Amino acid sequence: MQRRDFANPFSRTRKKNRWFEKNAGLYKNINQKKLHKGPPAVYIQYKFQLVMESSDDDGDAHTAAFTRMLFVLVLLFPALQKKTTDFKPPVIRTVFAEKPPALPTPPVVQKKKAPVKKKKVYITFDDGPNKGTKNVYHIVRDEQVPVTFFIVGEHVFASVGQSRMWDSLKMAEQIAICNHSYTHANGRYEKFYNDPEAVVDDFRRAQDSLQFDNAIIRTPGRNIWRIDSLKFTDIRKSTAAADSLQKAGFVIMGWDLEWHFDHKTMRVTSTGAKMVESIDSIFRTNRTRSPGHLVLLAHDQAYVQSGDSLELRQFLQLLKQKDEYEVCLATAYPGVSRPLADSVVVPQ
Repeated sequence: MQRRDFANPFSRTRKKNRWFEKNAGLYKNINQKKLHKGPPAVYIQYKFQLVMESSDDDGDAHTAAFTRMLFVLVLLFPALQKKTTDFKPPVIRTVFAEKPPALPTPPVVQKKKAPVKKKKVYITFDDGPNKGTKNVYHIVRDEQVPVTFFIVGEHVFASVGQSRMWDSLKMAEQIAICNHSYTHANGRYEKFYNDPEAVVDDFRRAQDSLQFDNAIIRTPGRNIWRIDSLKFTDIRKSTAAADSLQKAGFVIMGWDLEWHFDHKTMRVTSTGAKMVESIDSIFRTNRTRSPGHLVLLAHDQAYVQSGDSLELRQFLQLLKQKDEYEVCLATAYPGVSRPLADSVVVPQ
């Protein structure tokens, strides 16, 4: 066998090595047969040439057969490689079942809250018209709060200003006017109530003079109630007079809470905020003559001064902020809404 000189740079093997490195540039050592990068066809082409040279030198039949097989593989390899690279995996599509149509949502039925029954407050002013009535009138009109004035007959005719004030009260909206006697007992209450017949006459005189459109009255200097079955008398000696007034057809309304004032200074003794707290306390402890109904007594003459007028305004504003309360006229109190013609009995 012919010896191959690998050290000779002009030997056939060395020339083939240089040819491969020049054309492929892909291998570090041909003898190690190590593929680093590039397509496999370059390496197979090189081996084919190498085997062809070996077959020429050795002349082995097996080598010739292997050479032909390699030649065929070299011819087929590009086609196989193309088919391999052109292969695309089948696309698998997932078919989801369509969602069934959504059922219509039933309408949401909201339960209506039962209306909360509000507590009723009846604000009343006694002894007008007098020096403080004008202030009270303007305050309640500004605050748009319904109130009731219990009028003294003599006070209406005492002066031109008081008569005009009476006319303003009659024409005003959200204001009720009721009978508070004609003379206000002249300040002598014990003597006044000792004569029941004279008491009835005094209230009838006020009714005839002022023509009230309701039968509601308030007794001067006494907290007396006579409304249907509701009966209360603070001083027993006044019981006979109170019963006589009821028999005559009058409806007597007393009070559950009084806004006191100093009779010497004519100034209120409590703030508006304190009065609201007192109303809360009375309702909370159920200390009213009729459950859920509170009658407040105040006096016109206690609001002459600007400071007292301010307390009245603040009281009304605070009361309006209470959602649990409703301010009403005295004519809306339970049991008093009777026609005047069916109530007051006028003697023949």
